[in-house]
Amino acid sequence: MIGKELGLTPGIGKLEKFYIWLLGVPISGLRIRLRRVLPQLTGNPRRVLDAGCGRGVLSYEAAKRFNTAEVVAVDIDEEQLQKNKAVANQAGLDNLKFVAEDIANLQFNNEFDLAISVDNLEHLQDDHAGIRSLNRALAMNGKLVLHVPGYQRRWFWFKFTTNFDVPGHFRPGYFKDEITEKLQQHGFDIDYSQYTFGWLETVSNNISYFITKAEAKNKLIYALVFPVLNVLAYLGRNAKPDNGAGVLVLARKVKELDA
Repeated sequence: MIGKELGLTPGIGKLEKFYIWLLGVPISGLRIRLRRVLPQLTGNPRRVLDAGCGRGVLSYEAAKRFNTAEVVAVDIDEEQLQKNKAVANQAGLDNLKFVAEDIANLQFNNEFDLAISVDNLEHLQDDHAGIRSLNRALAMNGKLVLHVPGYQRRWFWFKFTTNFDVPGHFRPGYFKDEITEKLQQHGFDIDYSQYTFGWLETVSNNISYFITKAEAKNKLIYALVFPVLNVLAYLGRNAKPDNGAGVLVLARKVKELDA
């Protein structure tokens, strides 16, 4: 079950632990993104970077999938990192470590075969700095699996308008051509790109947003409806929309950048 490790988070109640054990991480948008990102984590990398790990759900999944690799997960929220470390220790994920780093200025040079970053660039005022930082962290020909919000989202059933205005975002998101061009500007070749969040996924995520306001509000109501929202989104997991509320890009580092 995806994200069941969150049930080991220090300080949460028994009922919440059981709910997470039963259903996995109860965040609709995150589950949608993970269904798109996790199938792209292939090969046999020796070192893996999760750039902007947040609660660590993707970090735990990467550590299990690449159990012979070293997985390094970074974030600027040191309080959250301490919780993540406690979870990793209880889960026995000895190949995973959490480090306080700013993804706009990572202190790594040519160290990783695979870098993953899910919905982080929109949090950076200078997203070019973030992309350059990811380039520096990767070894030559290293793979980048990147997901960002799309600039537009479908409201509520058919019409597209600007994506959510979420606290902490410097921009609503990206058009597919926009983010791929930025990656190419900073030493990456694009292997594949597509919009994510098809119709069913978006309906599920819209309902989730209206309940929680992206701030974990109305937890009891959300806990009751999440199983239905998760099934609805799961049914749309293979959609390849022409426009959508997310963008997935697979890229490779092909050029070293000037210091």
